[in-house]
Amino acid sequence: MAQETQAKIPSCDSYFEAIQSRKKLPFPLQQVLTSAFSQIPVSSFPDVPSGKVVEIEEDTSIIDAVRVLSENKIMAAPVRNSGARDDLDWKQRYLGIIDYSAVILWVMENAELAAMALSAGTATAAGVGLGAVGAMGAVALGATGPAAVAGLTAAAVTAAMAGGFAAEKGMGRDAPSAVDHLGEDFYKILQNEEPFKSTTVKSIIESYRWSPFLPVSPDTSMLTVLLLLSKYRLRNVPVIEIGRPGIRNFITQSAVVQGLQQCKGRDWFDTISSRSLSDLGLPFMPCNEVITVKSNELILEAFKRMKDNRIGGLPVTKESSRNIVGNVSIRDIRHLLLKPELFSNFSQLTAMDFLKRTIDLARPMVTCKSDDRLGIVIDRLASASAHRVYVVDGDDSELVGVVTLRDVISCFVYEPPGHFDAYFVLAIKDMLSQ
Repeated sequence: MAQETQAKIPSCDSYFEAIQSRKKLPFPLQQVLTSAFSQIPVSSFPDVPSGKVVEIEEDTSIIDAVRVLSENKIMAAPVRNSGARDDLDWKQRYLGIIDYSAVILWVMENAELAAMALSAGTATAAGVGLGAVGAMGAVALGATGPAAVAGLTAAAVTAAMAGGFAAEKGMGRDAPSAVDHLGEDFYKILQNEEPFKSTTVKSIIESYRWSPFLPVSPDTSMLTVLLLLSKYRLRNVPVIEIGRPGIRNFITQSAVVQGLQQCKGRDWFDTISSRSLSDLGLPFMPCNEVITVKSNELILEAFKRMKDNRIGGLPVTKESSRNIVGNVSIRDIRHLLLKPELFSNFSQLTAMDFLKRTIDLARPMVTCKSDDRLGIVIDRLASASAHRVYVVDGDDSELVGVVTLRDVISCFVYEPPGHFDAYFVLAIKDMLSQ
C-alpha cells in the first residue's frame, strides 16, 4: 500500500507544479490572493440550495438512491452508516459518497442481466447466474467491438437506465412520460429480482471509489477546500461540525466556480479573470493529452475510456482529424432511457450516431478560444453547469486542449509550504492510495 501511495501522490504534485510554473501572474498577487483565501472560513461559503445536505443510508437500495438523487436534482450524496450513533466520530458515521458515476458503472456491468430478466419475466426464468456480465459489462471490463455488444436489445437499454435519471433538472420535456412507460419494468426488476433487489448503496461505495470522503470543519480555510478541489482532484468536500450530527454543507467544484462568477467587480477577481487563457498557461492539458473518441467509434468505447481514466467526459472528434463535433459525458448514458430506439442496431451505434440522436437532450458543448479571457470561460462553465470547456482553433473547431473546473480553481491559488497539517497529510495519502 505504501508503494502505491508513493506512486500516486506525485501525479497531484506534478499537475499543480506545472500549473504554477505556467501561470503568468505576478507572484506577489498570487501571494496576496492565497493569503486572503487562507483567512476566509468555510462557514462563509453559501449553503447548498435546499439548505440541507441530502444524506443516503448505507442500506438504501440502488433504485431508491437513484430516486433520491433525481428528486433532489443532485449528482452526489454522502452515505451514512445506518447503525452509527450521532455522537460517534465522522469516520464511523459516514462510509463515503455515492454519485451517478458509480451507479452508472454498476448498471453497465449488470445491464444484460436486467434485460434478460425483462424478456423472460424473471431473472430466474432467464437462467442467468449472479456472476453474469453482459455486453455493457464486457465493455466496462475492457472488451470492445461488435462481438462485445452483439445481441443487445432495446430492452437492455431500458434496463440499463433507472427511470429516476430522467427526473433530474434539465432533461427533455418528455421525461415524465418516458419514465412512466419505460422505467416501470426496470423498477420492478430492481425491486423484485436478484441481484438487484439486494444490492445496496454500501456495496457500490465499496466497489467504486470515485468520490473519496474527506470532510472539513466550518473553521477550515477556503484555501484548504480550493486545494482539495483542485490539486487533490476531489469533486466535493463535506463540511462537518464536531459535536453536531449531520453534514453542515457540501461544497462542489461547480459551486466554487459559480461562486467565482459572482465575484465580478472585485479587484482581485477582475485582475485574474481579465487575463487570456494563454496568459494563465491554459489549457494545462494540451491536445495530445486529451482523451478523445472518434466519431466512427462505438459509443460504448467512449464510456469505457471515461471509466478507465476516471474522467467525466470527453470530446468526439472527426474520424480523420482533431476537429471536435461534440461532447459525451458519463451522465449522457441516462439519455438512453428516453431514446430506446437508439439501440435497434446497438452493435453499430457510433459516437456520431449517439450525438445526432440525443441532440435534443444533451447539454450543448462548451468551447472557447486560446485568447478568450478567463472570465468568459468562467461565465460559460457556470451558465451551462458544465464541467469542462474545449479550447479550439479556427472555423473547423480543431482541438487545442481542454480546461476543467479543476483547472479554473487552480488559477486562483497555490499551496504554501507546510499548509496542510498532519491530519490532512495522512487523510490525503489514504485517499490517494484507494
